[in-house]
Amino acid sequence: MTNVILKSNLSNLIHQGKVRDTHSFQDGQLLMVSTDRISAYDVVIPNGNPNKGAVLNQMSKFWFNLTSHIVPNHLIDIALDTENVDLEPSIKRRAMIVHEAKRIDIECVARGYITGSALEEYESTGSITGLEIPAGMVEGDKFDQPIFTPATKAEEGHDENITLQEMGKLIGPSLADQLKDLTIRVYKFAHDYASKRGIIIADTKMEFGFINNKIHLIDELLTPDSSRFWDEAGYKPGKRQPNFDKQFVRDWLNSQEWDREPPAPTLPQEIVSRTSSRYEEAFNKLVGTKIR
Repeated sequence: MTNVILKSNLSNLIHQGKVRDTHSFQDGQLLMVSTDRISAYDVVIPNGNPNKGAVLNQMSKFWFNLTSHIVPNHLIDIALDTENVDLEPSIKRRAMIVHEAKRIDIECVARGYITGSALEEYESTGSITGLEIPAGMVEGDKFDQPIFTPATKAEEGHDENITLQEMGKLIGPSLADQLKDLTIRVYKFAHDYASKRGIIIADTKMEFGFINNKIHLIDELLTPDSSRFWDEAGYKPGKRQPNFDKQFVRDWLNSQEWDREPPAPTLPQEIVSRTSSRYEEAFNKLVGTKIR
């Protein structure tokens, strides 16, 4: 545990992302707060998802600790487990203290199954971000081996899918290959772990940065916001899979007349409640404890 003190005044905001607020802390450290904001198609929804921030924060700690043998990460500890941090209880449940990193502006995506935007691209072009994919795949089919589909990291608006070669031009071929390898290794490890607990991790996205010139995982890791979690008991290719993530929100949005540009529609309370319960169920299954 880290023996540090932080006043509850969070006016020291230095960055606000779609769902996370980052505050300056001390000596090369930051305080990251996972808010209850929810985004879909890179657009923040007007109303939040109660308890979501606590799920993301505490689940990220779980995965950061579990995968640290593969790649180091920026986590020092979550605020709940850090001594003498003076924060409002509602914020403390959602906050983590991290080492400040120099972010690599690439979203690293590992896909073990074909679904979502990858399926849309495949049905349109027969390939996914320049990768040749076998013919005849349907919704939910598993790839022979997980594929890596990077994207640019947009501060505003939509992220843009790119090829590994395009990624190499942006950050250098050697670094691109390293991030691909680490992303796939973390995904495979997590997929095997989750499968034993009744959840299929269909895909996930990760972010990396440099701390002391060494690659580290940053931001969040393997949460219902950054991943697709499917119920293994109901899994069957060729249909929409039962899930524990925000696909439920996407499905409702897709039923509306919305062009995926701001502003997004306000979610009905039923959708908010059911999404919140799915996030918590995923946490219980994977972590094996209740959310704090």
